[in-house]
Amino acid sequence: MCNQFCLWCTENTKGQYGDVKITSFSLHPLFRFITCVLHKQIKKEYGSNVVPAFPPKKIFTLTPAEVEQRREQLEKYMQAVRQDPLLGSSEMFNSFLRKAQQETQQIPTEDVSLDICLSNSQKVTVNILTSDQTEDVLDAVATKLDLPDDLVGYFSLFLIREGMDGGLTFVRKLQEFELPYVSITSLRSSEFHILLRKSYWDMAYDADMMDNRVGLNLLYAQTVSDIERGWILVNKDQHRQLKSLQEKGSKKEFIHLGQTLKYYGYIKFDPCITDFPEKGCQVIVSAGNNELNFHVKLPNEQMKEGSFKVTRMRCWRVTSSQVPIANGTTNPCSSAKCEVKLELAFEYLMSKDRLQWVTITSQQAIMMSICLQSMVDELMVKKSGGSIKKMLRKRHNGSIHRTDSQQAVKSPPLLDSPDPNREQIVKLSTKLSSVSLRGISASNSANDISGNDFHGNYAFEGIGDDDL
Repeated sequence: MCNQFCLWCTENTKGQYGDVKITSFSLHPLFRFITCVLHKQIKKEYGSNVVPAFPPKKIFTLTPAEVEQRREQLEKYMQAVRQDPLLGSSEMFNSFLRKAQQETQQIPTEDVSLDICLSNSQKVTVNILTSDQTEDVLDAVATKLDLPDDLVGYFSLFLIREGMDGGLTFVRKLQEFELPYVSITSLRSSEFHILLRKSYWDMAYDADMMDNRVGLNLLYAQTVSDIERGWILVNKDQHRQLKSLQEKGSKKEFIHLGQTLKYYGYIKFDPCITDFPEKGCQVIVSAGNNELNFHVKLPNEQMKEGSFKVTRMRCWRVTSSQVPIANGTTNPCSSAKCEVKLELAFEYLMSKDRLQWVTITSQQAIMMSICLQSMVDELMVKKSGGSIKKMLRKRHNGSIHRTDSQQAVKSPPLLDSPDPNREQIVKLSTKLSSVSLRGISASNSANDISGNDFHGNYAFEGIGDDDL
């Protein structure tokens, strides 16, 4: 399970996400207090041997460096508690998370309406409580759409940002402990939305979806949207076939053809920076088919493409840090002069007995990490002979408020003409190979971490040179 607790405050200013920019860290006094209370409660309930050590307090005013250290310590404490099988699933901890979100944002428990977007830009409005968690909201959306309980586990809610040009940026997948209403309201920007999207990676599960009318319509709408956005690549002939199937209303056949196309089922991230194959390379990362796909622009303007299989990643981690905005000064970070830098680093088996760190610098690093973890979880479930189907736990206290009316999923419009530039990019690309690429040493962030900070990969497979 991947859970990232990044303790940063937000400031309503221009920046990475339009009018909302993560600018500086400030430990909310209330959060600091209730975290201490939580520690005492779980220590009393489960004993000192189970509970992670709590970061010690300091009496005097903290310097900027000490504030940063305190933030990192509390993040690690929260992650340690969350990753513990006993503590992380306890009602005590989840109740703490619910209260922390509401109280730090000063949002009382009350009835509200919340809009959830579908891939075809349609909105589904559900009646919930501000204290309802992600699972509650997902259940309410499923009921509104008449999606069967055994298919609800195939979907997740994602926090996204829609740009002025219609571009879509995935911020993160909403975790089970989150309060979606609080999360979206606290951003105070109309650019952010909550999106319902399938959350599995193996296209074999598409068959289950297509056996149900609502599941078929949702999968069809997502496939059309991904093609329109250029996330799924099509040539002119394929586009002509797809449009013909649309006109006939042949949704299943449309999806079957879509499954044969490049990058079907992938999530595409915004352009970012990587240190592989060379430091400072621009890269577009896509996640899907149990891999991270790199489309790299080298310093000599040459384009290369390659993939990193999740089964060859020994471990990975996400780091967050404050970096000064280039202003010609060397003063310590202040809320006006610093921004948050996120990095995803993974250790990859390049060849037999040779591991190498690869780092991606991106504001979507947490989302990338969540994608990797969900791929591993799915692989492990499949390996054990299990199923990703799950029945949502039902609240017995009547906390879910839903309307009796249901809403149908609308069919998206016919596909527009394909963008010729997309095909040119692929033709220019040459495949990356571990033999021809020059290795880069690990970044400092990868070297300076302790074992407890890693996300270990249970799906990691040893390989030989012949397998590469």
